[in-house]
Amino acid sequence: MDERERQQQGDAMRRRVLGDAHVNRAATRAIPLTAEFQDLITRYAWGEIWARPGLDTRTRRLLVIGTLVALGRFDELRLHLTAALRDGLPAEDIKEVLLQQAIYCGVPAANSAFEVFREVVEQM
Repeated sequence: MDERERQQQGDAMRRRVLGDAHVNRAATRAIPLTAEFQDLITRYAWGEIWARPGLDTRTRRLLVIGTLVALGRFDELRLHLTAALRDGLPAEDIKEVLLQQAIYCGVPAANSAFEVFREVVEQM
C-alpha cells in the first residue's frame, strides 16, 4: 500500500470510529502548521494501526479508553467515549474498563474518567 492509499484507508477508518463531524472539524481547523500532524495521524494511527486485522474495532476502542485513562488524557477520552457510545459500544463495557483502571491506574484517574463518562452519557 502506498502513502496515498494508506491516507484514504486511514480517513475512512477515522470517520468510521470518530464520525464525519469530528474528522471534518479537525480538517477545517487545520492550519499549515498542523496539517502535517493531521496527515500523520490519519495515515499511521488510523490507516496503519486501527485498520490492522489483528484486533476488532471494539477491542481497539476498549484499549484506547483504558490507555487514555492511564495517561490522564481526559479531553481525548471524552471524544472516544462519545464515539464508542454512538457506535453502540455498551456503557456497561466502558464501566468495566474504568473499574479495571481504578486498580491499575489509580482511583483518582478512574474518578476523573467516571466524571467524564457521566457527562458524556448525560449529553447523549
